[in-house]
Amino acid sequence: MQYKDAVLEDLPEIVAIYNSTIAGRMVTADTSPVSVESRIPWFHEHNPEQRPLWMVYHEDQLIGWMSFQSFHSRPAYSGTVEISIYLAETARGKGFGKAILQHALDVAPKYGVHTIVGLIFAHNLPSLKLFTDKGFQEWAHMPDVAILDGVARSLKILGYKIK
Repeated sequence: MQYKDAVLEDLPEIVAIYNSTIAGRMVTADTSPVSVESRIPWFHEHNPEQRPLWMVYHEDQLIGWMSFQSFHSRPAYSGTVEISIYLAETARGKGFGKAILQHALDVAPKYGVHTIVGLIFAHNLPSLKLFTDKGFQEWAHMPDVAILDGVARSLKILGYKIK
Protein backbone atom coordinates (compact mmCIF):
# COMPACT_ATOMS: atom_id res chain seq x y z
CA MET A 1 0.00 0.00 0.00
CA GLN A 2 1.05 3.55 -0.62
CA TYR A 3 0.40 6.52 1.64
CA LYS A 4 0.42 10.00 0.13
CA ASP A 5 0.02 13.25 2.02
CA ALA A 6 -3.34 14.68 1.03
CA VAL A 7 -3.50 17.99 -0.79
CA LEU A 8 -6.50 20.27 -1.02
CA GLU A 9 -7.31 18.87 -4.48
CA ASP A 10 -7.88 15.47 -2.79
CA LEU A 11 -10.66 16.86 -0.60
CA PRO A 12 -13.52 15.94 -3.00
CA GLU A 13 -12.39 12.29 -2.90
CA ILE A 14 -11.99 12.39 0.89
CA VAL A 15 -15.50 13.80 1.26
CA ALA A 16 -16.98 11.28 -1.19
CA ILE A 17 -15.53 8.36 0.79
CA TYR A 18 -16.70 9.90 4.06
CA ASN A 19 -20.19 10.55 2.71
CA SER A 20 -20.44 6.94 1.52
CA THR A 21 -20.46 5.84 5.17
CA ILE A 22 -23.27 8.10 6.41
CA ALA A 23 -26.27 6.06 5.23
CA GLY A 24 -25.07 2.94 7.09
CA ARG A 25 -25.32 4.72 10.45
CA MET A 26 -22.33 2.75 11.76
CA VAL A 27 -19.35 5.05 11.37
CA THR A 28 -20.22 8.71 11.74
CA ALA A 29 -22.70 10.85 13.63
CA ASP A 30 -23.35 12.95 10.54
CA THR A 31 -26.84 12.21 9.29
CA SER A 32 -26.65 13.82 5.85
CA PRO A 33 -23.79 14.28 3.38
CA VAL A 34 -21.22 16.96 4.10
CA SER A 35 -19.93 19.38 1.49
CA VAL A 36 -16.37 19.79 0.36
CA GLU A 37 -16.50 23.43 1.42
CA SER A 38 -17.58 22.53 4.94
CA ARG A 39 -14.53 20.26 5.34
CA ILE A 40 -11.91 22.84 4.31
CA PRO A 41 -11.24 24.02 7.91
CA TRP A 42 -10.89 20.36 9.01
CA PHE A 43 -8.48 19.72 6.14
CA HIS A 44 -6.30 22.66 7.24
CA GLU A 45 -6.06 21.26 10.79
CA HIS A 46 -3.76 18.59 9.31
CA ASN A 47 -0.14 18.90 8.27
CA PRO A 48 2.52 16.41 7.13
CA GLU A 49 4.81 17.21 10.08
CA GLN A 50 2.50 16.49 13.05
CA ARG A 51 -1.08 15.71 11.99
CA PRO A 52 -0.96 13.76 8.76
CA LEU A 53 -3.89 13.18 6.46
CA TRP A 54 -3.03 10.40 4.03
CA MET A 55 -4.62 9.19 0.86
CA VAL A 56 -4.19 5.41 0.82
CA TYR A 57 -3.63 3.51 -2.42
CA HIS A 58 -3.43 -0.17 -3.27
CA GLU A 59 -2.19 -1.12 -6.73
CA ASP A 60 -2.56 2.52 -7.81
CA GLN A 61 -6.24 2.62 -6.77
CA LEU A 62 -7.47 4.95 -4.05
CA ILE A 63 -8.90 2.74 -1.32
CA GLY A 64 -9.37 5.27 1.47
CA TRP A 65 -7.85 7.84 3.74
CA MET A 66 -6.49 8.06 7.25
CA SER A 67 -5.84 10.97 9.57
CA PHE A 68 -4.38 11.89 12.89
CA GLN A 69 -6.16 14.87 14.34
CA SER A 70 -5.49 16.66 17.56
CA PHE A 71 -7.39 15.18 20.48
CA HIS A 72 -7.49 18.53 22.26
CA SER A 73 -6.07 21.97 21.58
CA ARG A 74 -4.25 22.38 24.90
CA PRO A 75 -0.48 21.77 24.73
CA ALA A 76 -0.34 18.98 27.31
CA TYR A 77 -2.41 16.83 24.94
CA SER A 78 -0.14 17.34 21.92
CA GLY A 79 1.06 13.72 21.98
CA THR A 80 -2.48 12.33 21.83
CA VAL A 81 -4.36 12.03 18.55
CA GLU A 82 -7.70 10.77 17.37
CA ILE A 83 -7.35 8.40 14.45
CA SER A 84 -9.82 8.24 11.58
CA ILE A 85 -9.78 5.54 8.90
CA TYR A 86 -12.32 5.63 6.09
CA LEU A 87 -12.39 3.12 3.26
CA ALA A 88 -14.04 3.31 -0.14
CA GLU A 89 -17.03 0.99 -0.44
CA THR A 90 -15.14 -1.38 -2.73
CA ALA A 91 -12.25 -1.68 -0.24
CA ARG A 92 -14.23 -2.60 2.87
CA GLY A 93 -13.93 -6.05 4.42
CA LYS A 94 -10.67 -6.90 2.66
CA GLY A 95 -8.16 -6.35 5.47
CA PHE A 96 -7.09 -2.87 4.38
CA GLY A 97 -8.29 -1.29 7.64
CA LYS A 98 -6.05 -3.63 9.61
CA ALA A 99 -3.02 -2.74 7.49
CA ILE A 100 -3.71 0.99 7.69
CA LEU A 101 -4.15 0.86 11.46
CA GLN A 102 -0.88 -1.07 11.83
CA HIS A 103 0.90 1.50 9.67
CA ALA A 104 -0.47 4.28 11.88
CA LEU A 105 0.81 2.53 15.01
CA ASP A 106 4.21 1.99 13.42
CA VAL A 107 4.75 5.60 12.34
CA ALA A 108 3.08 7.38 15.27
CA PRO A 109 6.36 8.16 17.10
CA LYS A 110 7.64 10.01 14.03
CA TYR A 111 4.81 12.49 14.59
CA GLY A 112 5.39 12.88 18.33
CA VAL A 113 2.38 10.70 19.10
CA HIS A 114 2.39 8.59 22.26
CA THR A 115 -1.34 7.92 22.57
CA ILE A 116 -3.98 7.15 19.93
CA VAL A 117 -7.70 7.17 20.57
CA GLY A 118 -10.53 5.96 18.40
CA LEU A 119 -14.13 7.04 18.86
CA ILE A 120 -16.34 4.17 17.73
CA PHE A 121 -20.07 3.59 17.99
CA ALA A 122 -20.79 0.66 20.31
CA HIS A 123 -22.89 -1.02 17.60
CA ASN A 124 -20.02 -0.88 15.09
CA LEU A 125 -18.74 -4.35 15.90
CA PRO A 126 -16.38 -4.66 12.89
CA SER A 127 -14.49 -1.49 13.86
CA LEU A 128 -14.40 -2.44 17.54
CA LYS A 129 -12.92 -5.81 16.57
CA LEU A 130 -10.37 -4.17 14.27
CA PHE A 131 -9.12 -1.90 17.02
CA THR A 132 -9.18 -4.41 19.87
CA ASP A 133 -7.37 -6.96 17.70
CA LYS A 134 -4.56 -4.39 17.38
CA GLY A 135 -4.34 -3.94 21.15
CA PHE A 136 -6.65 -0.98 21.74
CA GLN A 137 -8.54 -1.08 25.02
CA GLU A 138 -11.86 0.45 25.95
CA TRP A 139 -11.17 3.58 27.96
CA ALA A 140 -14.70 4.96 28.07
CA HIS A 141 -18.28 4.03 27.29
CA MET A 142 -20.66 6.92 26.73
CA PRO A 143 -24.19 5.52 26.77
CA ASP A 144 -26.80 6.85 24.37
CA VAL A 145 -24.94 10.06 23.47
CA ALA A 146 -26.05 10.09 19.82
CA ILE A 147 -29.48 9.80 18.26
CA LEU A 148 -29.46 8.32 14.76
CA ASP A 149 -32.86 8.09 13.07
CA GLY A 150 -34.56 8.13 16.46
CA VAL A 151 -32.33 5.39 17.88
CA ALA A 152 -30.05 6.16 20.83
CA ARG A 153 -26.48 5.06 20.14
CA SER A 154 -23.58 4.69 22.52
CA LEU A 155 -19.99 5.66 21.86
CA LYS A 156 -16.87 3.85 22.96
CA ILE A 157 -13.49 5.50 23.26
CA LEU A 158 -10.71 3.05 22.63
CA GLY A 159 -7.13 3.92 23.45
CA TYR A 160 -3.64 2.68 22.68
CA LYS A 161 -0.34 3.69 24.27
CA ILE A 162 2.58 3.64 21.83
CA LYS A 163 5.42 1.62 23.32
